[in-house]
Amino acid sequence: LFLATLTYDTLRFEYEDFPETKEPVWILGRKYSVFTEKEEILLDVTSRLWFTYRKNFPAIGGTGPTSDTGWGCMLRCGQMIFAQALVCRHLGRDWRWIKGKRQMDNYFNVLNAFIDKKDSYYSIHQIAQMGVGEGKSIGQWYGPNTVAQVLKKLATFDTWSSLAVHIAMDNTVVMEEIRRLCQSNFPCAGAAACPAVESDVLYNGYPEEAGVRDRLSLWKPLVLLIPLRLGLTEINEAYIETLKHCFMMPQSLGVIGGKPNSAHYFIGYVGEELIYLDPHTTQPAVEPNDSGHLPDESFHCQHPPCRMSIAELDPSIAVGFFCNTEEDFNDWCQQIKKLSLVRGALPMFELVERQPSHFSNPDVLNLTPDSSDADRLERFFDSEDEDFEILSL
Repeated sequence: LFLATLTYDTLRFEYEDFPETKEPVWILGRKYSVFTEKEEILLDVTSRLWFTYRKNFPAIGGTGPTSDTGWGCMLRCGQMIFAQALVCRHLGRDWRWIKGKRQMDNYFNVLNAFIDKKDSYYSIHQIAQMGVGEGKSIGQWYGPNTVAQVLKKLATFDTWSSLAVHIAMDNTVVMEEIRRLCQSNFPCAGAAACPAVESDVLYNGYPEEAGVRDRLSLWKPLVLLIPLRLGLTEINEAYIETLKHCFMMPQSLGVIGGKPNSAHYFIGYVGEELIYLDPHTTQPAVEPNDSGHLPDESFHCQHPPCRMSIAELDPSIAVGFFCNTEEDFNDWCQQIKKLSLVRGALPMFELVERQPSHFSNPDVLNLTPDSSDADRLERFFDSEDEDFEILSL
């Protein structure tokens, strides 16, 4: 415990500032100059929700662990990439967190969805228990694909956000599948598009009218997660240029991955270095205070972010994108197509209009947006089994 506390207290001394470089700094689709916009860079980084190991939270499942130190880093990275999607959905990419400034209700609604208690939509409790269905016992380490599958399942209960979550398998993004999923808003007959009973909505501290405006729209905001394997034991450098371009797209949610058994949430790059938020700091669990207000400072990383060489990245990752509207998705598709023309950039995944014929298994072909895709897909693809189609040069 002493070591964990020491690490937290010494953070501000350990992290070096950004290098003085002419190279642009890219953070989740935004381009900055170190020389003229250093404050803006740090403010952007600090505004991301930062989830770390916590201790002394209510026991998972009533009798399980009360801390996730040592095993929860990929679960925390999953929370961070999904929190970024919720921030874009409810607050917008331009929203900034300023210490001491009173934040809007939607900010606390987003934060509450990740708090370490059993009834928060995306809490460590929910992720760990939902992971049991993916073959992961509580306290077991996850890979990027497992955490993506679990978050997809949990998002179906989040009627306030009303997200369409798509996990692209076999390095292939099928546009037709995504359009079908995002256009599946139906009248109130379908539970997924309806606000829950009033008590359910307030249970998570969300507004009663949650979901009403979304039922009227023709496109559900899309969270697209693409689990990939970019090499055997280390990243194939032919993918590096493409990976950098992912951080340049305005739809970018970043990347979850890391070094072997040590997960990070990558939010950008400068030169040949990735910029990331690190969950490996143990903080005490946070409870709302007597007035019901949630102290939020420990959910924002207030020191310069960590950096590491792109070449050190473990080849098993998941890349995330958020498309709030159909126009956003069409624009993303155009950017991916252009990227395939960039010299020296090997595509990390394929973008196709329709299901390719080699997807011949009927289980995969007949996925409907509201069926539990993850249940059936888990036996086709699990990153921890190293069961990947290796992309060849």
